[in-house]
Amino acid sequence: MVDWVLTAVFAALVLPCVLRLVRLDYTRLGHGVRHGDLAELLLVVAMVAMFSPVGGPIPAAGWQAVLVLTTGWFAVAWWRTRRCAHHALSAAAMLYMVTAMPHTGADHGPWLTMPAMDARLALPLIAVVAAGYFVADAAWSGVVAIRGSVLAGPASGSVSGFASRAVCRVVMGAGMGYMLLASAL
Repeated sequence: MVDWVLTAVFAALVLPCVLRLVRLDYTRLGHGVRHGDLAELLLVVAMVAMFSPVGGPIPAAGWQAVLVLTTGWFAVAWWRTRRCAHHALSAAAMLYMVTAMPHTGADHGPWLTMPAMDARLALPLIAVVAAGYFVADAAWSGVVAIRGSVLAGPASGSVSGFASRAVCRVVMGAGMGYMLLASAL
């Protein structure tokens, strides 16, 4: 039951990610913001696939390829601009989870689904450290989301894109922390 609830929570994050991507003000915000929003959408979809008890239509090897490219893209961006660190770390953590989960057994097969796991991730210390980062980042992003909502004010009629990004980051950070700890312990 928890798996279905978490699948629904992460599936609900797809809408704000898509709405931010279709906005036309990226020229003002810069390309880094658009790349970050696209990475957020990709990671949200990966979380839906991981939490879904049904599994996903993309085998784990496909997700590994996508996450290697995403990690590499944002690692280079981080190195060049000293930004995008969070997206590089998020993609690397997702890559770790997909790679370090056992891919044997008839229940799991090649599909990306964490609920079917009956074994723990390899190198659980990495998962615990990463979970600490994501929980701390979720708490910090929660403060940013509250401040952003207050700054947007009731007169704006909606939460700004900045606050929307912060709220998505809170949910993603909490979900990543939960998934990493649950699969490491």
